Amino acid sequence: MTAKVVVTGIGAVTPLGADAEATWQAILAGTSGVHTMDNDWSEKYGLAVDFAAQVDPQVVPDNLKRVQAKRLDPSSQFALISAREAMADAGLEETDPERTAVSWATGIGGVWTLLDAWDTLQEEGPRRVMPLTVPMLMPNGPAAAIGMEFAARAGVQTLVSACASSTESLGHAYDVLASGRADVIIAGGSEAAIHPITLAAFNSMQALSRRTDSPEAASRPYDVDRDGFVMGEGAGALILETEEHARARGAKIYAEVAGWGISNDAYHITGGEPEGKHALAAMQQALDAGGLRAADIKHVNAHATSTPVGDIPESLAITELLGDNVGEALVSATKSMTGHLLGGTGAVEAILTVKALQTRKAPPTINIDEVDPKVVGINIVRDTPAELPTGDIAAITNSFGFGGHNAVVAFRSA
Repeated sequence: MTAKVVVTGIGAVTPLGADAEATWQAILAGTSGVHTMDNDWSEKYGLAVDFAAQVDPQVVPDNLKRVQAKRLDPSSQFALISAREAMADAGLEETDPERTAVSWATGIGGVWTLLDAWDTLQEEGPRRVMPLTVPMLMPNGPAAAIGMEFAARAGVQTLVSACASSTESLGHAYDVLASGRADVIIAGGSEAAIHPITLAAFNSMQALSRRTDSPEAASRPYDVDRDGFVMGEGAGALILETEEHARARGAKIYAEVAGWGISNDAYHITGGEPEGKHALAAMQQALDAGGLRAADIKHVNAHATSTPVGDIPESLAITELLGDNVGEALVSATKSMTGHLLGGTGAVEAILTVKALQTRKAPPTINIDEVDPKVVGINIVRDTPAELPTGDIAAITNSFGFGGHNAVVAFRSA
């Protein structure tokens, strides 16, 4: 018999707050986490983009001891802080190590560690390169840090699928728990890749917004004048448990993980399939896995990055998925506030989806002045939160990434 899987804890470090609740309140208030960066990168490197959605620099010293922080790449720092919050929120002071696992994700990994070490090698020589450079830059570094912190001996795994990474990490965790191989999994993802090289590279492919005169309004999913995404950073952690384990210890339950879906466009390394056919397939898989109908879906946290071509295929897929019920599903595009956290984005948006079901509030999408006429059918929540219906309802969260990766998780209200 397949075990039911539930969410019992959440934790986050985002451009909007140092924890999950602060992030959620900022989301409901329609706050933008995007600002002009306090550095000389634009002048020094000639970057066309001088803004991003950054985590408050005080978050790390407020939460990690200096020695520990020094041994972790920023992506691992954010991961460990969010995982600690999630475990505390779940009330899991102790777990059975042999039945506890980690399913974590990143899209890029320890880019800061790698490039800082390269600079050190050139400027100061090989003897000055830190001994822990390789463990710090490894994509599995964040997962390993969490696994050691909580003695997760049932397995510590890392998913790397670009911007679909942490949604896949949740799906993988669901599969492990449903199969009975673990009781508790710390799942999620982190990213800390706001760096001159990534900004230059994304800008070269014309993926970033260049709205330097009004960065707070630069991320504008579905708007007719959107011109690209805004880089963000941070982490999101969710504690997933078998329902039996959660209820046996009297845990609060945010929502049930109903199921998930995965597909690939096999179309283009950076561009999605223009009709959204394979995104639709992943969404349908998630519904089928959870025994859900289109009429059950009352909320969608869309991937919606604010790129000129990316938002349209997803809207087509949502419209086809929900059919006659598409108007009943409230669609939120929260990257308008958080920016795009790359490999961490799916986990953060899963937390927002879970909170939406718990509080019956669908987050707003900000910065839409005029909806692109090519975006048809979907019911976008604009400017202020919208009320979700009472009763048993479900929601999905979508993530799509370079390489054609599509991942979708469906949640059912607790």
